[in-house]
Amino acid sequence: MNNLKLSWEVRSQLELQLGNGEEYIRLSAIDMERNRLFFASSANFIYATQLHSPQMEGAWSKNVLPASVQLIDLETGDFITCLQYLMEKEALIIGTSNGLLLLYTIDDNATEIVGSVEGGVRCISPSPDGDLLGLVTGFGQILVMNLDWDLLYEMPLDDLPEDVDVNEPTISVDYANETLISWRGDGKFFASLSKVHDSFPLRKKLKVWERDSGALHSVSEPKPFMGSVVDWTQTGAKIAVVYDLKHEKQCPSIFLYEKNGLERRSFSINEEINVTVELLKFNCNSDLLASVVRGETFDTLKIWFLSNNHWYLKQEIRYSKEDGVKCMWDPTKPLKLICWTLDGRIVTYKFIWVTAVMDNSIAFVIDGSKILVTPFALSLMPPPMHFLNLEFPSAVQDMTFCSGVSQNHLAASLSDGSLCIVELPPLDQWDELEGKGFKIEASHSGADYGSFLHLTWLDKHVLLTVSHFGFNYGNYTKRTPIDKDVRPGYYLQEIEIRCSEDRIPGSVTCSCWHTEILNKNYLEDVVIGIAPNPFTRYSAFVQHDGGKIFEYTSKLGLNRGVNLQRCDDMGFLSSCPWMVISSVASYAPEKPLLFGLDDNGRLHLEGKILCNNCSSFSFYSSSSDQIITHLVIATKQDLLFIVDVGDIMDGQLEQKYENFLPVMMKNKKGENESISINLWEKGAQIVGVLHGDESAVILQTLRGNLECVYPRKLVLTSIINALAQGRYKDALLMVRRHRIDFNVIVDHCGWQAFIESAADFVRQVNNLSYITEFVCSIKNEDIMDTLYRNYTSICCIRGGKVSKYRELKGTDVSNKVNFVLMAIKKALEDQIEESPVRELCILTTLAKSNPPALEEALKRIKVIREMELSRASDPRKTSYPSSDESLKHLLWLSDSEAVFEAALGLYDLNLAAIVALNSQKDPKEFLPLLQEFERMPTILMQYNIDIKLQRYESALRHIVSAGDTYYEDCINLMMKVPELYPLGLQLIGDPHKRRQVLEGWGDHLNSTKCFEDAATTYLSSFSLEKALKAYRACGNWTGVLTVAGLIKLGKDDLLQLARELCEEVQALGKPADAAKILLEYCGDVDNGINLLVNARNWEEALRIAFLHRRDDLVLVVKNASLECASTIVGEYNEGLEKIGKYLTRFLAVRQRRLLLAAKIQSDDRSMSGYLDDETSSQASSNFSGMSAYTTGTRKGSSASTTATSAKGRGRQRNRGKIRAGSPNEEMALVEHLKGMSLTEGAKSELKTLLISLVMLGEEDIARKLQRTGDKYQLSQIAAVKLAEDAMATDNIDEHAFTLEHYIQNIRKELQNSDAFSWQLNVLL
Repeated sequence: MNNLKLSWEVRSQLELQLGNGEEYIRLSAIDMERNRLFFASSANFIYATQLHSPQMEGAWSKNVLPASVQLIDLETGDFITCLQYLMEKEALIIGTSNGLLLLYTIDDNATEIVGSVEGGVRCISPSPDGDLLGLVTGFGQILVMNLDWDLLYEMPLDDLPEDVDVNEPTISVDYANETLISWRGDGKFFASLSKVHDSFPLRKKLKVWERDSGALHSVSEPKPFMGSVVDWTQTGAKIAVVYDLKHEKQCPSIFLYEKNGLERRSFSINEEINVTVELLKFNCNSDLLASVVRGETFDTLKIWFLSNNHWYLKQEIRYSKEDGVKCMWDPTKPLKLICWTLDGRIVTYKFIWVTAVMDNSIAFVIDGSKILVTPFALSLMPPPMHFLNLEFPSAVQDMTFCSGVSQNHLAASLSDGSLCIVELPPLDQWDELEGKGFKIEASHSGADYGSFLHLTWLDKHVLLTVSHFGFNYGNYTKRTPIDKDVRPGYYLQEIEIRCSEDRIPGSVTCSCWHTEILNKNYLEDVVIGIAPNPFTRYSAFVQHDGGKIFEYTSKLGLNRGVNLQRCDDMGFLSSCPWMVISSVASYAPEKPLLFGLDDNGRLHLEGKILCNNCSSFSFYSSSSDQIITHLVIATKQDLLFIVDVGDIMDGQLEQKYENFLPVMMKNKKGENESISINLWEKGAQIVGVLHGDESAVILQTLRGNLECVYPRKLVLTSIINALAQGRYKDALLMVRRHRIDFNVIVDHCGWQAFIESAADFVRQVNNLSYITEFVCSIKNEDIMDTLYRNYTSICCIRGGKVSKYRELKGTDVSNKVNFVLMAIKKALEDQIEESPVRELCILTTLAKSNPPALEEALKRIKVIREMELSRASDPRKTSYPSSDESLKHLLWLSDSEAVFEAALGLYDLNLAAIVALNSQKDPKEFLPLLQEFERMPTILMQYNIDIKLQRYESALRHIVSAGDTYYEDCINLMMKVPELYPLGLQLIGDPHKRRQVLEGWGDHLNSTKCFEDAATTYLSSFSLEKALKAYRACGNWTGVLTVAGLIKLGKDDLLQLARELCEEVQALGKPADAAKILLEYCGDVDNGINLLVNARNWEEALRIAFLHRRDDLVLVVKNASLECASTIVGEYNEGLEKIGKYLTRFLAVRQRRLLLAAKIQSDDRSMSGYLDDETSSQASSNFSGMSAYTTGTRKGSSASTTATSAKGRGRQRNRGKIRAGSPNEEMALVEHLKGMSLTEGAKSELKTLLISLVMLGEEDIARKLQRTGDKYQLSQIAAVKLAEDAMATDNIDEHAFTLEHYIQNIRKELQNSDAFSWQLNVLL
């Protein structure tokens, strides 16, 4: 589905040595390594010149081609007959009519005779590898020699009888440039055409020869081959020849043979009978076949292309008979064709393949004088099949299409120089056009258009094109003398279109079109492409060589003073023959985006390269406004990528698409998902897309067949777009057609939004089967964040409702199923008339709820059953399905056992029996159970059913309502299910029974070790003994002693209890509480003071000692406080040493890691990320130093240790180990430093110790303790701050990152903060 478009042409003139027609070009050769052309003239001159290209300065303005000239000195009457370039020799091999073989070295300007052949040389054909030369002599002999000029073998070209002797050479000027031998691409075989002796009409055979021995490999049947035209493809699959079919009164046909000499296929050239085909040449890719057809009035250069077993005529260029045009393909560039004429005019054509599918998905495939039209929105068929065809007066060279709301216009430039215009109706009126053909007439104009290049619509009435004026350099067209004031060359030309006849709606307008040239602009530089500006009327972007972009504005539009204005911000980095403009929503709509694809597969946008391996691309729009939402890219690795335009604008291509290479991404479930689609056939190209709800990408394989794929990202975008527009039916149909999860309809903007739209959804769909399918698929999961997480993006979703509810998408989805199905149920009841199908759909919503609302569903079935059993004629019976059908539907959707239990839960034994029968349960299982229930009183039946169904709350209510007779059952049920005790207290009003319930509840709590709650419950039931035991079990000594008071325990028993509690509390690590018990209940001051000292409650210990006027106890407190102060000072000094070691280690590791990272980065390219041995050894040695982690610590006193452990007042304990050289060593060091901070308990302990020391007159010891603690705290805070700052930078300054420097800063910042509130000002 591609058309071959002429991207650019460069024309030049070779100045011949002899003028006035005395000399003409006869032969040519090419040096592909140095891009040189060689020509041999009739006067035996050799011309060498560089191949003209657009990159050369003045490629369109300078016509004279500089060339070096050398005369080959030959004998009188001798002339050059063959010319080939030998790459191995870097010289030209020349054959002459007298049989000389000359080797001409261009650089040295030297000629050497390397051989002589009798009868003259008719043809020289080097093998593809350059090792052999195939020659045909004037005597009809085939000679094969090597480059040492040794003859390897020879054989006759034609089949002649043995008695026929060829003595006269058949060398003629007309034989120049004959292709008598054609090699296969690998050089193992070569082919020739041999005459059949005495055949009339003249017949020839195609012969295939083996390279190694010269043996005949195969031969064809005698056929009417035309001339000596033969060419073998580079791939070796086809040999092209021409049949002369004049005896059958037909024009010549091109036949293709296989290596075995059998015909493969053929096609007619569709010309007059008396034309001749002089040349056939395949390009280096073997996909294009060029030929020169000589006619009576003009010569034609034709280019064919094979696809789907059909040969398309893709290009036709006409030349005059006097030009004697010849051509050859560039040996390395498959789309570059070089033509030259007898008088030395050289034209280089650069073609490109462009998609034949337009933006509105209509395909226009050029095939000679026809354009095959297929609207993919109506019918997807590969060419040569087509929907309708347009037939033109001559072959179509280029075309452009403009689509509108009411009209579509097509403009086509033809090989005869004329311009044709066609008006097509809107796509929705094409049904009657299927299978029809329309003959198109050329437009009328009184002026010469010149040639046409890059034909583009500016408006439906204005065309813009690049035209060449000056027939000395133009193709053979309808030539009219140009104005003398017009400078020959290329012009940017505006052409106005108008129709003189009345248009018939719904028909194709083929004639009565008139054209007029409005404006011409002379061009100095080569134009690579033109693209219309969709945002500005009568405006287009023109690309010159090198990727330079200019905006052209017509005088009919907004006049800016200049027609061409350069747009540097939209330029490309290189020439991009494929250039497309797109409009993107929400991203500067006043400025279009200009995409370009160059010959190397690089996709450009605004001076940046989006993709380096792109083979083809297209755009997709999710709506009818043609606002682009996605870029579709096919890569050279045969991968298809769907790119959000938002990712392009936000610069996230490299992050998300990894330079468009095969990448796997993980979805939210942790499963691997590919962000690309593997194309099933190598070389498949994007030819178009179907926009909107179709969301399809059309691909064409190398074989020519079309495939339509539906990328999930585009499908989801179209579905979400339809949902955002409220088109729920269209969205549901797309979900079903593409097998998308139905939950996307609910989750696209949150289930809360869908609940509000449930009524619209049901009303639009109006198909209960579809709604039932939808209901069965709903699940408690947001699939937009799981299954389709990597396929959707916010930028491609538009609509107020989506943005309104987007913030709610993060809410809980555990209740999604219930809310959505209830909304659907309500919508069904409100929007759909009563019918059996509606009732089944409602039952489905109930059965699929989470948990299933089976009881409600059974209630509805029960109502239906009651209507059936009633004898009265109820008109609603016809609106409901039968009870059996409803029940079977419910059983099909749900677990039969759950439905049976739900029926039992309704206490309807008959309904339960019906359910059991329909679920195929064994009557021996359910009948005894139902009969047993039936024999029970109603209240007991309900109680037992509740017990069976484990509905214990309902069972308790029923058994309580059964009366006092079943009180024991009630108590047993609560003991079995303790959660029922609160409900039992609500239901039982008798005080005595309530106390029993409370005591039972307390026993349960006590058995589960909930002692505090058990004690409270016992107190409520006046079970004081049990309450005392519960308080004692949980260590609540205040509660124990309080309850002892309630019991009125004796003095001795209370003292004994207090001493026991003291021991228990002390064992729990609460010396302060134990001291309080001894002082308050036992009067034991000595042991009480000792316990307060162990608890480090210094102020309270002093208070008690002074209260009882015990100097000996004051001395005990003093000695203990001094010992504790000494221990803490030692611990802080040890901590200071650790802080220093940890910090030193951290800085060393951090700095070394930064150095290693810098070295790895600098040596990454040359050393593949590996460090040198010296660096690795040094790093290993440094990482092994772990003295900071192995240094021992001094132990504090047992009192200090016990108190710290009990109260948790020491420094925070570090968790985990620091592993030397591990990746997390730095973070572990920082965490250890943070863990050494003073806790609030430690600060409180320090403060009370300092106050006590001052009270005891030990002010010096207190000052020393405070200063040591202050130094430790400052060092720890400063070390943490230094480490955090070092982690945040990649450059560590040894002078700035010091602990002393940070301590000074911290002291200034935190001098009066709460962190140091434990200090006493008197000790500062």
